[in-house]
Order: sequence, then C-alpha cells, then structure tokens
Amino acid sequence: MIDLPTIWAVLICFALLAYVVLDGFDLGIGILFPLARRGEERDRMMNTVAPVWDGNETWLVLGGGGLFGAFPLAYSVLLTAFYAPVIAMLLALILRGVAFEFRFRFTGEGRNLWDMAFVGGSVVAALMQGIMVGAFVQGVRVEDGVYAGGWFDWLTPFTLLCGVSLVVGYALLGASWLVIKLSDELQARMRKLQLPLGGATILLIALVSVGTLFESEAVRERWFSAGSTLFIWTIPTVTAALALAFFLMVNARREVPPFLLALGLFATSFAGLAASLYPYLIPPSITYREAANADGSLGFLLAGALFLLPIILGYTAYNYWLFRGKVKEGEGYH
Repeated sequence: MIDLPTIWAVLICFALLAYVVLDGFDLGIGILFPLARRGEERDRMMNTVAPVWDGNETWLVLGGGGLFGAFPLAYSVLLTAFYAPVIAMLLALILRGVAFEFRFRFTGEGRNLWDMAFVGGSVVAALMQGIMVGAFVQGVRVEDGVYAGGWFDWLTPFTLLCGVSLVVGYALLGASWLVIKLSDELQARMRKLQLPLGGATILLIALVSVGTLFESEAVRERWFSAGSTLFIWTIPTVTAALALAFFLMVNARREVPPFLLALGLFATSFAGLAASLYPYLIPPSITYREAANADGSLGFLLAGALFLLPIILGYTAYNYWLFRGKVKEGEGYH
C-alpha cells in the first residue's frame, strides 16, 4: 500500500529546500546591494536574477499550498504560532517584488529609495524565514489540536540567531552567484566576500547546531542516545567536507564549484534539521502521520502534484539554461 503521508512529507520538504536553494541567492543579492555602487553596478546585480527570481518563489507557494492540503492540522497550528513572522515575510517579499520593478522606472533619489526598499525587503524576508526555522525547532505548544502558546513565543535569542544565520547564508549564496554571472571589478569584490561570508556561515551553522541541542531534549536524545545511527552522524561529516572543499575552490578562484558547494551546505543543514526532528511535523508532540489529511484527499492531491511537478522542474531548468552565461554592461532587464 502506498504510504501517502510519507510521500507528501517528502514532497513538502523538497519544495521548501528548493525554495531555500533557488530563492536564497536572489535574496542574497538584495542583502549585498548596499555594497555595490549606485547605478550601473546595482543594475547588473539585479539583471543576474531578473529572468529567474519570480519563478524561484513558485516553490514557496507549492510548499505552503501542499502543507494546507496534505497536513491541515499543521498548517492551522504553525500559521497561528508564526502569524507575525509569516505576515512580515510576505509583506517583505511583496515590497521586494514591487521595488524590483519600480527601481528601473526612476532615476536619482527615486531609484535610491526603491533600492533601499529592495534591500529592506530582502533582509526582512530572510530574517523572518530564519526566525521561523528557529521557532519550529524550539517547539510549538498545542492543546486539543489548537495552538496554545503566546503571540511572541517565536521571538527568542535562539530564533534571532537562526534569523541572522540565514541572512548571512543567503549573502554567501548571493556573492557566489554574482561571481558566476559577472566578470569585472564587481566580480572581484564579490569573490573577496566569499571567504569571510563562508567562514561566518560555517561558524553560525555550528552555533545553531549547538543551540538546537540545548533547545530540544528530543534532539539531544536523537543525536546522543545509544540507539543513534551511524547515518545521522554522516551529516556533520559531509558538512565539514563541503566546507573544506568550498574554501579550497574559492582559493583556487573557481567560479561555479563554490556556489554549488554553498548550496550543499544548505542541503546538509536541512538534512540535519529533518533528521533531528523526524517524525514530528509540529514539534515536540504531533507527528506528520497524526497531522495528515485523509488518504483519499492525499491521493487526489498527489495526482495533481505529479502532473505539475515535472512542468515546474522543466520550466525552471529551461529558464536557467536559456539565461546562462555572463551578464555584461548594458544588457539585461529594462
């Protein structure tokens, strides 16, 4: 018999990871925007993501919609628990999208204001996403299937650490993407940022990992109990190997490998989070099976997802292939 709850849990995890991987670097470009000179440099930074940025956010819609349809209990509880950061993130993404279009219609101070909006939207969106990840790790209080915590349970030193970590990690992705897409003095400045941003990202991953052990007794038991598997300990090992390879590739002045290795750091961090909290969809008390919709509904939704996923993947791959190569001065979005 097909295990529909597990299939949907995997699909939602895939959609969220795809969003972080694909939208992370264009949020990172917004975070790095103040480091570029006004005018032509900022235009070229934005033109590196102009053809793909809106398609990247498709995965956020898929993840949220999938959670609503497949795990309505989790959708209800988690959206209530994270109401404020979710609204802040969505407003920031809207502001960022508007600024993306409007800044090209203005000159002088008008464009500078929209540049600030683009930066603010990128930073706030990344910060809120990290805060929600931290609040999820902390756990959510549930009584009788309803959120029973306070309005600001999501705001703690640990969640702020997670928020800052994601901002720095996205900045690393943004700098590594720009190294691939540019070929001049701006590329050289972005390359100089890779090592410090990479070091900061690795340090913050370590701090968040240690903080997670203090925040959750269930996570401590998962990692340090006598029954912990060899598999779970391969995750930090692979992360360390990716970090070492990243620094070696940056020092070798390679373009594409550092970006791919930085994406790998995000993937292993996501894998560590999933391994730590499995099988809970609402930590620390409700599993994904307990939160799942009826099998009939899951099967109906799966049929639609299996039809749409290849289309989304195909469109995304074609889009990146079509707009491959360097972005040169005077080319791009207008």
